[in-house]
Amino acid sequence: MKTLTDHLAQYAAYHRDPRNLLTHFVGIPLIVLAVAVLLSRPGVEWAGLWLSPAALVSLAAAIFYLRLDLRYGLLMSAVLLLCVWLGAGLANATTMLWLSVGVGLFVLGWIIQFVGHYFEGRKPAFVDDLSGLIIGPLFVAAELGFMLGLREPLRLAIEARVGPVRLRESAAHG
Repeated sequence: MKTLTDHLAQYAAYHRDPRNLLTHFVGIPLIVLAVAVLLSRPGVEWAGLWLSPAALVSLAAAIFYLRLDLRYGLLMSAVLLLCVWLGAGLANATTMLWLSVGVGLFVLGWIIQFVGHYFEGRKPAFVDDLSGLIIGPLFVAAELGFMLGLREPLRLAIEARVGPVRLRESAAHG
């Protein structure tokens, strides 16, 4: 099984432009929420919980993240729980509202992603390896942590493999 560093370094290789990283901080959360919304139907309430495909997919993803790294796994589980909760609320709304929000967030998130990859000059990671679809949200969490000065040994291990985030040309000359 690939390690946390293996997964993040492979994904990071496609994300070294700071503008691309910025778009991922917006686009990926929108896509994750959209998927949770869209997979919240059909669903049933059981023992006070909304059971739906979103809950099952989120549970599988949470187990994957927890097996990869306990701290990130707990963080990602909390994020997924929030998305499933929001999705359940929208699943109980009208079909038009549920579908409009879900599809709208999904399309907007992907547009933002592709703008970022235009700046990067490289296709999205999932095109070469579908695991990029589950690693993307984890990558955003890790990059946010790195910006806050957390998990420095992990950041250094990733950068040893793929190099640091590139400085923008205007910033390098200004």
